[in-house]
Amino acid sequence: MITRRSPAVVALLCATVTALVPACATAGAAPESAGVVAPQAAPDIPVADVQAHLAELSRIAGENGGNRAHGQPGFRAGLDYIKAQLDAAGYTTAFQEFTIGGSTGYNLIADWPGGDENATIMFGGHADSVNAGPGINDNGSGSAGLLEVALTVAEQGLAPAKHLRFAWWGAEELGLVGSTNYVESLPDTEIAKIAGYVNFDMIGSPNPGYFVYSSGSQPPGSDQIEQVLADYFVSIGVATEPVEVGGRSDHAAFARAGIPTGGTFTGAEETKSADQAAKWGGTAGDAFDPCYHRSCDTLDNIDEPALDRNTDAIATAVWTLSA
Repeated sequence: MITRRSPAVVALLCATVTALVPACATAGAAPESAGVVAPQAAPDIPVADVQAHLAELSRIAGENGGNRAHGQPGFRAGLDYIKAQLDAAGYTTAFQEFTIGGSTGYNLIADWPGGDENATIMFGGHADSVNAGPGINDNGSGSAGLLEVALTVAEQGLAPAKHLRFAWWGAEELGLVGSTNYVESLPDTEIAKIAGYVNFDMIGSPNPGYFVYSSGSQPPGSDQIEQVLADYFVSIGVATEPVEVGGRSDHAAFARAGIPTGGTFTGAEETKSADQAAKWGGTAGDAFDPCYHRSCDTLDNIDEPALDRNTDAIATAVWTLSA
């Protein structure tokens, strides 16, 4: 289990992101006067709680034709499960509908009360699978990690300076349809309110790599998101590599709109190199996820340490970037 972030680690993270997180200037330091409080450290997220959500998504897929794909009953049933958890925790939730392939699709948007809505920070991932299987790593892993972090926000009564919004996208597997529909439906005035979007897609690959989205070709401000995520992995002694995800996941529409983006990823059909196996363990010459887009993307297709570390990365990003 990954331990809670120490004050020294919080100070390290905050030092890199003062432009996004002005309040971090006091992290790890003694208050200068009464009433000045250092930002709350991100909590450890128990991986067993994330796995419980994955088990529920697996059960839902099994009872609905073996998948959670767009246009299939398992997709909406999975979103209903996530929504019910968030509603009970005090979030304001809403479905956004769209149509693709003759079927209605859904995005689930969840807002945590409070924070400056003119500086909204978003965290998301896609909730659909392909038709071939239940999609437990792709992207049940990101969906479950985001859900458990969102529930922890509520349990701890986080009061962020920025407005906090979570999203679970539909029809990613058909071409990033849900997230694109969301961004393109927003007027420019609402686009301007989004301070950043952080994406989590496939965070438990069975032969995992530890990739952080590169900010090199992304909008200004993305480097600060990249640094928060990279510094988290430094704090737990895990090496990372920057990855150019390009247009392969749901951050793409946000980047096109000029919104700073970032995220983590544990690898898909690409082959792990010998150098990467030496750095991260696992098997060189095999895919990071041999079950990518296949029926074997089940509960057995998850690496627990990767899921644990990346879920804690979500929490670190939420607590730091919303401060």
